[in-house]
Amino acid sequence: MTATTERAVGSDVRRIDGPAKVRGLAPYAYEHEVDGSAVFVALVQSTVAKGRITSIDVSAAQAVPGVLAVLTHEDAPRLGDVAEELLVLQSDRVQYAGQPVAVVVAETSEVARDAVGRVVVRYDAQRPDVDLRADRDDLYPPEKLMGGFETDSVIGDVDAALAAAPVSVDVTYETPNEHNNPIEMHATVARWDGDVLRMWDANQGPHNLVPVITEAFGITADQLHITSPYVGGAFGSKAFTHVHQLIAGMAAKVTGRTVKVELTRQQMFSLVGHRTPTIQRLRLGALPDGTMTAISHEVVEHTSQNAEFAEQTATATRLMYAAPARRTTHRLAKLDVPAPTIMRAPGEAPGMYALESAVDELAEALGMDPVELRLRNEPERDPERDVPWSTRNLVACLRQGAERFGWADRDPRPGVRADGRWLVGTGVAASTYPTRRRPSQARIEAVPGKPFVVSIDASDIGTGAWTALTQIAADALGVPMDDVDLRIGDSRLPKASGAGGSTGITSWGPAIIAAAQELRDREVPPGGLTVTGSSGPGDEAEQYSSHAFGAHFAEVRVDRDSGEVRVPRMTAVFAAGRIINPTTARSQFLGGMTMGLSMALHEEAVLDATHGHYANHDLAEYHVATNADVGEVDISWVDEVDELHNPLGAKGIGEVGIVGSAAAIGNAYAHATGRRVRDLPLTPDKFFR
Repeated sequence: MTATTERAVGSDVRRIDGPAKVRGLAPYAYEHEVDGSAVFVALVQSTVAKGRITSIDVSAAQAVPGVLAVLTHEDAPRLGDVAEELLVLQSDRVQYAGQPVAVVVAETSEVARDAVGRVVVRYDAQRPDVDLRADRDDLYPPEKLMGGFETDSVIGDVDAALAAAPVSVDVTYETPNEHNNPIEMHATVARWDGDVLRMWDANQGPHNLVPVITEAFGITADQLHITSPYVGGAFGSKAFTHVHQLIAGMAAKVTGRTVKVELTRQQMFSLVGHRTPTIQRLRLGALPDGTMTAISHEVVEHTSQNAEFAEQTATATRLMYAAPARRTTHRLAKLDVPAPTIMRAPGEAPGMYALESAVDELAEALGMDPVELRLRNEPERDPERDVPWSTRNLVACLRQGAERFGWADRDPRPGVRADGRWLVGTGVAASTYPTRRRPSQARIEAVPGKPFVVSIDASDIGTGAWTALTQIAADALGVPMDDVDLRIGDSRLPKASGAGGSTGITSWGPAIIAAAQELRDREVPPGGLTVTGSSGPGDEAEQYSSHAFGAHFAEVRVDRDSGEVRVPRMTAVFAAGRIINPTTARSQFLGGMTMGLSMALHEEAVLDATHGHYANHDLAEYHVATNADVGEVDISWVDEVDELHNPLGAKGIGEVGIVGSAAAIGNAYAHATGRRVRDLPLTPDKFFR
């Protein structure tokens, strides 16, 4: 092998999958035609949120020409030992509004949808409980938080430290139900070839689905083949198995045909998870010079009746600032709602919104600049785990961001700056997200005179993985990128972790490097050679605390007559290890910041307290940020390489961009108006409360 002198990693390489996507040549899950004789699935969903089905009359639906089958809990195939929230069509019990209670399979999607309206379902309904309150008497501590974090953490006598603090704040912040809403809706095409289940699916890693689907249908991993090379966004909602994937397998089994299932936008509000709402009480104590003496962060959130999902909302607070007395707690309310799931930066996004808003309020109480307050409480070591940082450049992010944004010119007084009818303010917030590695394997096939075939079951959900992994492989092999033939998104490829938790590049890249090192140490015979490599977390996970960091700055304008909120400019500086591709990295940071802006200004799914359904379950009424909402965005990063964490020296970048973004906007809103809104989103009506 002859090494190339030009490095691909760090170069502004355009997306190699871009041309195929813009030409319509990159097939997404629902576009797989397979054998040209696919049939279609439509769902009958429960109109009640709690109760039991007393009867289902499917006769009218079965009589519609073109209907092949109607499945209910009375005749659907039995599923294996899977989680309760996945036991679709297995009993007469209803646990949330929108739960599938029947499935129609027909020759066309139009016929299937028509037949759905002819299925008559009767219920013994009960009034659902969907009310999340901090004073409920049935709140309970989960055994563990998502990600394996401890539910509570207490260091020192927090209450005594708070009582003794010369300056303190005691504030409660709330975040609403939020829904992921990727552009590509969840879809599965399924077919049984004998006893082998073949699925073309939109997911964040085919291997993530294998254990559940094999258990559900009583098959082995060799009898399941899932393909997912192109995914149109996910934000966490496609990380796990959902009921529609099992419905696809059931319908294909019953009909003996290839079936297509695509959820509607409305169905995605009940069937593929959401970000749990939170109630967060923050108490901070400090000395007059700004030194924090106590931090308390107590979280209340909801989960569903059929699944326990405990979002790790306060865990970022455990490491952000130095204080000798510290407490973080999590309590759940089990409500009659669909099961929550991960949504971009689960835990950190809502938790850092509350923490960074409270820090801003503490700065105001101290009469101190909020950037300076954060700098004064920078911990030398991880204050929770008492281990050194692999790298931590939050101070550099804050200082560089302040300079780029023009923070020095800020008048600290709230509500004094105006431009005509617009009240103008600026705000800051810090950001963090953990850096982790998960076990992954890669395979490289080398044949003289041909491109190297690099195979790994990674997933590109729009993040640029196709391009970044090709860059990593090219450098590891010492060849140009054109000499790398990358294969991803297939459960028959070497097992890799899913695309989630900002672990993709940090997990997959080292596995590819390991395989390339194995190949470079050997002579390739004329007939070719195949090698494998693996990578995963090592001792560094215990020896160091590894996180990406960042600092957000925002300018907000509020119309004093209408309450309209605009964000004309945002600045962010990140410390996220070695940047593999500046073009795709900036895209990820920009996407995260935009999603944080959307969280701050728009996103809120409203639960109907009487019927238990989401009232605004479409993009007409569940508002998300659009181009008109996004002003000037200045993104940069510090020069950082974290080789203590992984051989690439990289950190995840998919989620750190959203963390803190909403808080910076909320802090700027308070600075502009002199009014602190503590419940998102910052809709115009709240200006007049």
